[in-house]
Amino acid sequence: MANPSVNDSQLSWYSAREPLIIMALSAGAIAFFFAVLALSQFFESHQSARADEYFQQGTLDLRNHHPDLAVNRFHAALAYSRDSYSIQLSLAQALLALNRTEEALQYLTNLWQREPENGMVNFELARIYAQKGDAAQALRYYHDAIYAIWDQDQDSIRRSARLELINFLLARQLHGQAESELIALESNLPQDPELITEVGGLFMQVPDYERALTLFVRSLKLKHQNPDALAGAGHAAFELGQYKTSEHYLKSAMAANPSDSASAQLLETARLVMQIDPYNMRLSASQRSVNVKDAVQTAAARLSECIANKPAASSGMAGLQELNSHLSQLQPKLRRSAVDSDTVDEAMGLVFDIEQQTKELCGPPTDKDLALLLISREQEGN
Repeated sequence: MANPSVNDSQLSWYSAREPLIIMALSAGAIAFFFAVLALSQFFESHQSARADEYFQQGTLDLRNHHPDLAVNRFHAALAYSRDSYSIQLSLAQALLALNRTEEALQYLTNLWQREPENGMVNFELARIYAQKGDAAQALRYYHDAIYAIWDQDQDSIRRSARLELINFLLARQLHGQAESELIALESNLPQDPELITEVGGLFMQVPDYERALTLFVRSLKLKHQNPDALAGAGHAAFELGQYKTSEHYLKSAMAANPSDSASAQLLETARLVMQIDPYNMRLSASQRSVNVKDAVQTAAARLSECIANKPAASSGMAGLQELNSHLSQLQPKLRRSAVDSDTVDEAMGLVFDIEQQTKELCGPPTDKDLALLLISREQEGN
């Protein structure tokens, strides 16, 4: 039989030391917890360091135009940090540089679902859908990129996105939408003469010649001898029928860039229009008569050439023959030394009809015929 006094003694001993035992076990548990935590943090730190190392190397490869190497680096980085947003975005950009569009699209779509407001993701998605020719999706993502919050260079990046969108719309002949975007872009342009000139050139494509001319002039106030802005201003003024203004800018454009053949040709035509225009208010009565007779002679030669080169039974020949008949009836009135105002209007109306119809039937005019056609358009607008 057990000795009751011994059991009581043992219980007393454990009872007295129980708090110490509990404290020792607790201390051991805490030490183990912190050891595991430290090990876990060390592991995570190691993983993060390796991911960052590969990510930095990949970023450098991409910057140095080695997207194939960058893709490998970014894949390696993702092995250490699978959910990294920045690594996945960089990988998508490297894949795009390799024209692996569908792979990039998968990454970007997943990233967009995580952060629909991310500017760069929207920008890259817009480019993909623009490349695919999907105007609706491209427009959506370009707008999301334009109005997104960017960490740095916000205004510059937004302008870049809008410029890309404008060029996309112009390429698809969506001129109305392109003009709306251009007006929005114009309202917030910095004092950068090159950028202002670029936007002026885009307005020329819409076309909106008045806004284009305004921008070219604005650019020239910042940089007086900008050949592109001078040529653009001359071209815009020409299209607006402002031939004296056009001559001024085109002369300066030629002085700044003598090899500018397009400006040289426009300048010649602008001068010819001003020289032969019988409606120029500065002309004397005798010079107006000379101009009218010369215009009729020019149109008559164009009409004869057109008739000679067209088959007798071809479409439009009857109209040409009718114009030729009216021309014969007009000739006696032009033998007078001074042509009265009624004859001026009759003669020039016939000249304009000849130039319009021969353009449609025998191709675009050149030289004086082109100048007369431009004068006719100017008179139609008055």
